[in-house]
Amino acid sequence: MSEKNHEGKRSARERLAVEREKQKASEKRRRTLIVGTSVVCVLGLAAVIGIVAANAGKDKGGEKAAGPVVAPSGAQGKDSLAIPVGKDGAKSTLTVWEDVRCPACQAFEVAYRPTLHELADSGKLRIEYHLVRLIDGNLGGTGSLRGANAAACAQDAGKFRDYHDVLYANQPKETDDAFSNNGKLIELAGKVGGLDTPAFQKCVKNGTHDSWVDKSHKAFQSGGFTGTPAVLLNGKNIYQDQTMTPAKLKQMVEAADRG
Repeated sequence: MSEKNHEGKRSARERLAVEREKQKASEKRRRTLIVGTSVVCVLGLAAVIGIVAANAGKDKGGEKAAGPVVAPSGAQGKDSLAIPVGKDGAKSTLTVWEDVRCPACQAFEVAYRPTLHELADSGKLRIEYHLVRLIDGNLGGTGSLRGANAAACAQDAGKFRDYHDVLYANQPKETDDAFSNNGKLIELAGKVGGLDTPAFQKCVKNGTHDSWVDKSHKAFQSGGFTGTPAVLLNGKNIYQDQTMTPAKLKQMVEAADRG
């Protein structure tokens, strides 16, 4: 074997070894995200600047001045900032603060969604979703705002949970502001039966709930949260628990349901 061929094969083996290490690192990150815990989209100073700009009507993309706060149908809690999923009589309440552009929020949803659906559908858990625009402030753009407004429009149509899940299933990369495109958001509504209606399209295009999203974001900031997702079970922040898993959450909810 020539020295050149030998070097070529060794180089190929080295590249393969590097690729394997990358795959291992990627898998480790994926497992960490699934466990939940400390992986969050971090709140930065830019987020504060971003929301101030939004309120002043100077967001990138030509956002108009803030209009009246219009809460989506059925919103509950203080200032009607929570979108409820599940039965009112559930003994446990999970409060979730999310940004539809946040990859850590997507990781939480992918890992916990089947368990959350099961517990909510069985009447054991009530979920209160709060929508914020953290990534808009950190990276610029309006995808967090536009996506949250569209999700609120879906709530008006009684289709919030399904559309919420579609948004996370089709979430672009964090640096890709694809959700700033109302046409994209309306296109995704086609994946939810009965949602893509003239009323939904008008709500999305007019930004009917934009000021409501901004108000929700202000509540997030004043709540002392440092990032998204922020997940609280009966008022206790469980996403900071390094041992938390969907199975453990299910055990906690079922124990509370038994009393």
